Parts: sequence; C-alpha cells; structure tokens
Amino acid sequence: MNNTEIAKKVIDALGGRENVRSVAHCATRLRVMVVDEGKINKDVVEDIEKVQGAFFNSGQYQIIFGTGTVNKIYDEVVALGLPTSSKDEMKAEAAKQGNAFQRAIRTFGDVFVPIIPAIVATGLFMGLRGLLKAWGIELPGDLAVYSEILTDTAFIVLPALVVWSTFRVFGGNQTIGIVLGMMLIAGQLPNAWVVASGGDVTPTMFFGFIPVVGLQGSVLPAFIIGIIGAKFEKAVRKVVPEVLDLLLTPFVTLFVMSILGLFVIGPVFHVVENYILVATQAILNLPFGLGGLVIGGVHQVIVVSGVHHIFNFLEAQLVATGANPFNAIITAAMTAQGAATVAVGVKTKNPKLKALAFPAALSAFLGITEPAIFGVNLRFRKPFFLSLIAGAIGGAFASLLGLAGTGMGVTIIPGTTLYVGNGQLFSYLLMVAVSFVVGFSLTYMFGFEDEEVATEKKSETVVTAEVVKEAETSLINEETLVSPLSGEVVALEHVNDPVFSSGAMGKGLAVKPSEGIVYAPADAEVTIAFETGHAYGLKTASGAEILIHIGIDTVSMDGDGFEKLVAAGDTVTAGTPIAKFDASKIAAAGLDDTTMIIVTNTADFATVETLADTTITHGEAFIKVAK
Repeated sequence: MNNTEIAKKVIDALGGRENVRSVAHCATRLRVMVVDEGKINKDVVEDIEKVQGAFFNSGQYQIIFGTGTVNKIYDEVVALGLPTSSKDEMKAEAAKQGNAFQRAIRTFGDVFVPIIPAIVATGLFMGLRGLLKAWGIELPGDLAVYSEILTDTAFIVLPALVVWSTFRVFGGNQTIGIVLGMMLIAGQLPNAWVVASGGDVTPTMFFGFIPVVGLQGSVLPAFIIGIIGAKFEKAVRKVVPEVLDLLLTPFVTLFVMSILGLFVIGPVFHVVENYILVATQAILNLPFGLGGLVIGGVHQVIVVSGVHHIFNFLEAQLVATGANPFNAIITAAMTAQGAATVAVGVKTKNPKLKALAFPAALSAFLGITEPAIFGVNLRFRKPFFLSLIAGAIGGAFASLLGLAGTGMGVTIIPGTTLYVGNGQLFSYLLMVAVSFVVGFSLTYMFGFEDEEVATEKKSETVVTAEVVKEAETSLINEETLVSPLSGEVVALEHVNDPVFSSGAMGKGLAVKPSEGIVYAPADAEVTIAFETGHAYGLKTASGAEILIHIGIDTVSMDGDGFEKLVAAGDTVTAGTPIAKFDASKIAAAGLDDTTMIIVTNTADFATVETLADTTITHGEAFIKVAK
C-alpha cells in the first residue's frame, strides 16, 4: 500500500474531510483536530498499514507513524484536502481542552521542555568526566576548569532559563525575562550553595530582617516570578502610552519584579521549594524500596494521561542537588514497557504486528515509550498492565540499589551516561536487565495470546459486511442531484478557494446565490451540520457524500448570519430547506457567498457529471452520479 492509499484510508477512518478541523505533525505523529471524536473509527485507524498506534490527548487525535514516515503521510493528506495549521496554532486550540489541572500541567510542560536539552547535555558532560575519572585519567588544571564550566553552568543559570521560558509561555518579553532571571543569581548575592554548605558565607540581610541569597539551582521561585512578571509586564504595557512604551515598560517591570523577586517571592518560595524537595526525597527514600515500587508502577499510567510533565519540575530540583534517583525509577518503568512490546513481537505470528512491535520497542529503549504504549501494549491491554507490575518491581530494585543519575531527560540506553561518573554503571545495567526480564516474562507467559486466528475471523466479518453493504447500495447505481440553491452557476475551477477549485475535495459545482435559502439536493441523511451553520454534509441513497459549503472562509463569522434548519442524524427529502443565510452579512464581513456543492467521495463513482452551466433554480437537475 503506497502513502496516497494510506492517506485516503486515514481520512475515511477519521470520519471524512468534514470531520477534520485541521492537521499538523510533529517528529513522529500526525496531530488532528476533529469536529466529532465519535465519528473516528479508531479500530480501523490502528489497523492501517504503517500506523504504530493512535490516541486522543489534549484535544488532538494523534496517529503515530514514526520519524520520516509522518512527513510523507502529512503531505498526502494535505494534498487530499485536509486543512492545515501550525503546531503553535494547534497547541493554542488544544490549550482550551481539558480541565484546569490538565491545562496547568501542560503549562509546566511548555515551560520546562525547552530547557531539558541543556540539562541533558550537562548530564552527559558529567558522565564523560566521570568516565575519565573511572579510568584513572586526571585532567590538568585548565581542562579541569573547562570541565567544570561544562557541567556546572546550566544549573547555575537554571533560574534565568526558567524565568525566560515562563515569560515566553505567558506572552512576556523574553529578553526582560532572562535579565530578570539573571538578577536572581547576580554575583553580588551570596551563592545559595555556598551558604547551604555551612561555611563562613551567610545570607545578606536586607532592611535588617530579610535574609537574601542567590537562587542558584532554584526552580519554583523562578517559575512563580516568571508568571507574575509576564502578566505584570503586559498590564504595564496596556497603561503606558505607546510613545513611552520602550522606555517605561522594561524599567517598571524590572524594577518592581526585582524587588518582589529578591525580597518577597524568592525567599518565600525558596522555603516552599525546600519543603517540596524534602517531601520528594522522603518518598524516594521510603524503606524496602517502597518509593520506587509506587513511582515505577504508576509512571507510565501518568504518561498515558498526558500530565507527566510535572515530573520535569521535580527532576530539575533533584538534579540541582547533584543526584536524581527519580531517573533510575522511571528508567525501570520504561524498560518494562519496552520489554512487554518485545514479548508481543516475539510471540506473535502476525507479520504486521512484528513489524510494528520491534521498532516501537527500540523507540522505548531510546527513551520514547509512546509507540510501545499506544501502538502495542494498550491495544492488547494485558501487556500494558503487566508492564506496570514489572515497572514497579524494577523501580523498587532501583531504590534498593540506591541508584541516582547525575542528570535528567535521558533513560535506558542513552541514560547509561548518567551513571558512569558516580560508579553506579554496573548497578544501573543490572536494574535495566531485571526490569526487562520481568516485563518480558510476565507478558510472554500471561499477557498475550497471538490473535492471528482472531484477526482472520475479523477480516472475514469485515469482508462479509462489505459485501452486504455493496449489495444494499448496488440497488441504486445512478442518481441525479438537484440544485440546493437558486442563482448563477460557477464552475468549480473558478471558485476563489484552492481547496475547492483544485478538485482536491472532489468534483462538483458552485452557485452564486440569488436568495438565502439552501435546500436538500436529494433524499438523504444529514451526516454533519456545523454549529456555525455554514456547512452541511449529506449522504444519499446511492452512497454519494455531499458537502454544501455556504461561502468562502465563512467559518470565521462564527455563525452570525446563518440559521441551521436541520441537525446531524436528520433524514430529509429533496427540496427540504436545510439552512438559511444572510448574504448581506457575508458581504459586510468582506467575504464571498459563493456556495460549493461537492461530491466528496467522487472516487467511489465511475462518473460525476455536472448538468448545469448558467443560472439555475433550486430543484433543477444539477449533478449526476453513476457507478
């Protein structure tokens, strides 16, 4: 099956073009915003060739194709008429989805994810320095200093990075944000780490009673300062005259926020942060490996829920202290997930499932478990839940061994570098091996029965259903649609919208209407009636899927000037009014009221013939379809 055929199957399984608001893609996934989730045939999506899994998250239906493949499939679905949006636009739309807690966690992710690469690189530098030390190689003076620059800088300036990223997420000026963040670690302030070491350096007492130190390595105070600072800057900008904006807004923002940050927010939330860190460490240090047992058992469930970005905050705190036991525990959980996927791949005789399972497992062992979770383990349920048990066992083992990485952001195979410098590499590899063996064994013995026979039966059922469906629809091999409007007929290629004029949506005609009523073009079922009232989908007795789109870009009117007379699921007869619209309002909005009538499943018919080319009255012969 080529990519074009795959794209067509994806569109059909999504509920057709009219059920797709927009499509974008990231490195591995096709991200789709849909009108109605209920119209997605999820079983069919997951059975399409090259699909490694699919799931609904953050208001998006995400179909995993993998690196490289997703770009090609994206190009094909766009060529077939799906509307596009940038990832930022899609993120803005997705941000409206979910409850307050889910939106808050997404905000954590948006702030901390861009910072992770710098911390990952620093962790790798620590690993390399540790490896040299393990080999007995002592760096000479200058190179030793350089190695400290590589390993310490990211943690020293971490508050500045957090304030910068928070300003970025909340719409503030990012340059003001990073300068404000640098003020929190200014060289004139006592270094927080030196003060904490109990030496001669003590906090500076401002106004005689406020102890102030630099916030090196702090995360929570910087995050709170970033939120308040970005919102304060935008508030200042609203009241400052434009001519003075460049001078006053940065001045007022930095002056006020530096006072709040150093003397109020910083000291208060630095204490709160220390309590959170102590509580986190207490959980991780529970006796008998209980902390690792709990975290290792639930981590991948939290990944499925999409709120796992909250761990970035906790890990950043732990890394700033020099040891990150959380990394080892989640490595166990992710190893177990990948091992369960390997077990499915080894046991199945289904070549497609094998081809899906092994690359998904490799992705897991490189630190990305979503293909394994959504493509294989959750699909068969038992492998996922047994991998949680294995992850809990591996996590407990990691805790008992006292494993703690020197960084964050990398796990399993890449994560080995975080355990070289601290002398824990052997223990780390042992923990990974235990997690793999337990995850593989549980799944192979108890978690998966090969579904080759079941798949064959399912295929027979599908074929039978298709034969019955074909028999039903073959009774009507030819059908004439009547015009749903009165007005001037416009050839589709002359419509001022490339999505329609290119024919990508299918064959059809357009009408420049002379009155504001739309009628049903045939006896049909209403499959889609947009809330905005500007577009309708109907399915006729012959199986023709008709899209009636009133005007160009009229979705932007948000329903103003449109009146729906039918709803999805209604059955109408030819000539039944289905919508009203006010052409004067469309014109006042600067838009074109030309209305497109498209046979969106043109490929299902041998011919789609247009029967009109001048003026027409609703009810007159318009388009003829024949199989």
